[in-house]
Amino acid sequence: MVFKMKKILRAAGPAVFWIAVWEAVSLIVNSSILLPGPADVVRKLVMIGEAAFWRTVGMSLLRTLEAYLIGVTAGGSLAVLCSLSKTADSLIRPALRAVRATPVASFIILALVWIGSSGVPVLAGALMVVPVVFSSTREGIASADPLLLEMARVFDFGMVKTWTRVILPSAADAFTAACETCVGLCFKATIAAEVIGVPKNAVGTNLYSSKIYLETDSLLAWTFVVILMSLGLEKIMKLTAKKVRKHAHHA
Repeated sequence: MVFKMKKILRAAGPAVFWIAVWEAVSLIVNSSILLPGPADVVRKLVMIGEAAFWRTVGMSLLRTLEAYLIGVTAGGSLAVLCSLSKTADSLIRPALRAVRATPVASFIILALVWIGSSGVPVLAGALMVVPVVFSSTREGIASADPLLLEMARVFDFGMVKTWTRVILPSAADAFTAACETCVGLCFKATIAAEVIGVPKNAVGTNLYSSKIYLETDSLLAWTFVVILMSLGLEKIMKLTAKKVRKHAHHA
């Protein structure tokens, strides 16, 4: 019992310390517009009990999921294609390097011109995922065990069997690691695109509205929600990736 209490105090200590610092700075600043206190933000968090809050969160999560699935599918598929074709590799790899090097804000602004605000968050999120999944999966495929490949050749596996039994299992760890890394990037890019594109029913739109109307307490409350959502998504993806890797190794 004493050990559990010490563990709880050790975990909660840093949070209590920084909340105290936040409260002290808020009292010194003495301006709810510049820095509202923790109590003001907590009062704003009562919106969690409202249907509109869950509708907003649900739509942002749906956009993130759509962007993530598109990005993972496209990144993995392009990695396989480039592994099979040198021509495709020479064309696609430089393009994805350019995508990875370009600031996400540039894509968001261009997408607003091309497709309108409703599709921008999905596109922005997907573009953050594709290059990471592509490069990791491509490296995983290239690192397939030469001895296993030689065995497949000796036993005349053929292309399909070689890929399904040797190459893709070898790339499974790299692929799942990339998927685990990308979920946070995808979510943050989607929310950033919502802030700029301001679609209906979006967490990013509420962040933007809070900033426009100088509702700093609401802005911090929505930021806190974003942090919790991001941590939750990363935790779920980490557990999922662990199960996938375990299944791949036992298969």
